[in-house]
Amino acid sequence: MKEEDFWNKYAKESAVLSPVDRIAEVLFGLIMVLTFTGAISVGTDAREDVRELLWAALGCNVAWGLVDAIMYLMNVAVDRGHAITVIRKIHQSTNPEEAGEILKSEIQPGIAGLMKPEELQNLSSRIRQLPEPSKANLINGTDLWAGVQIFLLVFLCTFPVALPFAFMDELTLAIRVSNGVALLMLFIGGFLLAGYAGFRRLLTALIYTMIGVLLVMLTMALGG
Repeated sequence: MKEEDFWNKYAKESAVLSPVDRIAEVLFGLIMVLTFTGAISVGTDAREDVRELLWAALGCNVAWGLVDAIMYLMNVAVDRGHAITVIRKIHQSTNPEEAGEILKSEIQPGIAGLMKPEELQNLSSRIRQLPEPSKANLINGTDLWAGVQIFLLVFLCTFPVALPFAFMDELTLAIRVSNGVALLMLFIGGFLLAGYAGFRRLLTALIYTMIGVLLVMLTMALGG
């Protein structure tokens, strides 16, 4: 297998966002926008003040999405660089036992404990057959697309919560609808997360919703 083909395959597999990652990004975006909508008081009469808050929420989520996407790409580069270092160590190992120990230190302890020494050695032997890695493929188009997805998740979750303020003249009703939409999104996120983890869906969704609400309250209390 050519080095470029190997790393392209590796990138496609590692750049796919897990359900936990996707739901977490939505939660971060929701918390950010709720800190702004929560500052809107029913006693606020000026629509201009509400509009300014919503624009601030939108701008903040754009910034947060960009930072999160960039941090993701940085983490990808660091993780992939570490993988290259491990492969090089296995290539440079002097015997199968040493290569197996290097590989074992990189595997989750629970899984590594189940593997026999000969299994580790066989796997490390297959790794030694890979082409000598370089750092020319630390980040590619697949990783950039994953970063775009992160940005969109954070950015787009702003709109369902903010839309009631754009289309409803009665501020009290808009606040209630906005909060209801946010709670529903948190509930759905918890419900989906429970299905991925094998937890009780309804209970997990309720807990997830309450955690989101508490985080918003904490963020506002700390001046966020």
